[in-house]
Amino acid sequence: MMEPQSSGEDEDRENLITKSATLNGVVNSPNHRRRSAFQVEDARRSSFSGDSCQFKKRYILVVSLLVLILVLYFTTDLKNMFQMHMPRMNNDGNNNDNNPSINRMRESELQALYLLKQQESDLFKMWNDITLVNKSKLNIVDNNSVNLSSVNDNAAASLSSSVLEDLKSRVFSQISMNKRIQGVLLSLHENKGDMDFNENYTDASFIGWNRCKKVDQRLSERRTIEWNPIPNKYLFAICVSGQMSNHLICLEKHIFFAALLNRVLVIPSTKVDYEFQRVLDIEHINSCLGRKVVVTFEEFAESKKDHLHIDRFMCYFSLPQPCFVDDDHVKKLKDLGLSLSKIEAIWSEDVKQPKQRTVQDVLSKFSSSDDVIAIGDVFFADVEREWVMQPGGPIAHKCKTLIEPSRLILLTAQRFIQTFLGNDFVALHFRRHGFLKFCNAKKPSCFYPIPQAAECMNRVVERANSGVIYLSTDAAESETGLLQSLVVWNGKIVPLVQRPVRNSAEKWDALLYRHGLDGDSQVEAMLDKTICALSSVFIGTSGSTFTEDILRLRKGWGLASVCDEYLCRGEVPNFIAEDE
Repeated sequence: MMEPQSSGEDEDRENLITKSATLNGVVNSPNHRRRSAFQVEDARRSSFSGDSCQFKKRYILVVSLLVLILVLYFTTDLKNMFQMHMPRMNNDGNNNDNNPSINRMRESELQALYLLKQQESDLFKMWNDITLVNKSKLNIVDNNSVNLSSVNDNAAASLSSSVLEDLKSRVFSQISMNKRIQGVLLSLHENKGDMDFNENYTDASFIGWNRCKKVDQRLSERRTIEWNPIPNKYLFAICVSGQMSNHLICLEKHIFFAALLNRVLVIPSTKVDYEFQRVLDIEHINSCLGRKVVVTFEEFAESKKDHLHIDRFMCYFSLPQPCFVDDDHVKKLKDLGLSLSKIEAIWSEDVKQPKQRTVQDVLSKFSSSDDVIAIGDVFFADVEREWVMQPGGPIAHKCKTLIEPSRLILLTAQRFIQTFLGNDFVALHFRRHGFLKFCNAKKPSCFYPIPQAAECMNRVVERANSGVIYLSTDAAESETGLLQSLVVWNGKIVPLVQRPVRNSAEKWDALLYRHGLDGDSQVEAMLDKTICALSSVFIGTSGSTFTEDILRLRKGWGLASVCDEYLCRGEVPNFIAEDE
């Protein structure tokens, strides 16, 4: 068993000695030397043969490379292949390579980021509103039934409905904004495959839903009285406080008094009041009732030419002076050829603190058998306020409203809208002149800094989804210019459109020009009111009778929107100046 192992070890040892001796030249045997000489010669021959083979291989490789280079030279544009494109830089280091595709991509990305920021802000507002509803202990039970822990269930239900409608509006807004973001990000992709990005993928319950829908005024449920005047019994209208809008409200209240007292209303003369015939359609009132209920002063004077006399002058207001009529106005009335009875106060009533009166109060104090009576200015009168101010007014008639702009003004307003605005626009009445001191006397103030007013308008424009605003204002150009620069929607400035000065090349106001009504400040004011009243959404100025008259028209015409409101409603000016 051990022998083979020993034999193997001897063989290995012998091989090691032979290799070592060969390498170190220590083998002295002649035979060995001769064998070594022949072996070297053989090795040389073998080496030469190997070198020759290797040379042939290299030659073939070089030839192949040359052929490959020639092929590449004739088939490839080596200049463009190895040329490096370096973007050109301006001195300030900006890339001057105006690549339209890259520019559009960057613009789209920035716009998308802006929209996403808006969406984030509105989502936070929605979260806050939901928290507010939870704090008001609104518990939804049995699927559709609502359990309100409130003393006044009707008021709470109305509140929850209002909050829910506002939440629906904001959710709809976010859906719309999300679709716009998709459109912006995909605007660079010309090949959109089989997807139709104009298709509405929203829930079916949103189809046809309008965030700023019209308010149902329920005109069929109006509380009305019949106006059946007794022949030759007149109520002489007197309006002296404020400007045209105040006088129109005064005239509207006179109509109510005339209906209660069964009298024909006499419109004031242009010599003592505004030229109502230039802005109102007086005959429209008679047509709506189907009988003669209103006459002009000229018609009254014709019927009473032998005796122009106010038989009884009963004053609704006693303070600060009877009938709220000064000596100058009394003189103007007498210059018309009118003789006046003694001016007397029926009760104690102050224009600064008017009391709430009822129909019975009026009938008991102002009923008279005299042919012609006057009760003075009633602009501040507070008689059956909700009844008088309801849409359509308190009088039974077959029209939408009794007091409305003349046909010429209405047509001109429609032509202006067709020329400049279109059917979907927001109207803003922005009262400024003389309003700073007036508003600061109120608590809280209603005079807002321009940046704050612009932020309020931005929210309105976003909610109304409208890209143009009609601006009715008496503000200076410095204020309107700043406002214009700050009203932004979707990253773009929203144009504030105002009526331009007359240009013969424009025909939208040709009717006024042909009838001699152009340049009349009262006609222009009524035209502004009419344009605002025809808007999709109206934003007014709190405390302005101009705004109140626009709201009256919108309600009467059935155009009032759930988005209509006073500018910055519910907010306090972020800066208020001190008193003098």
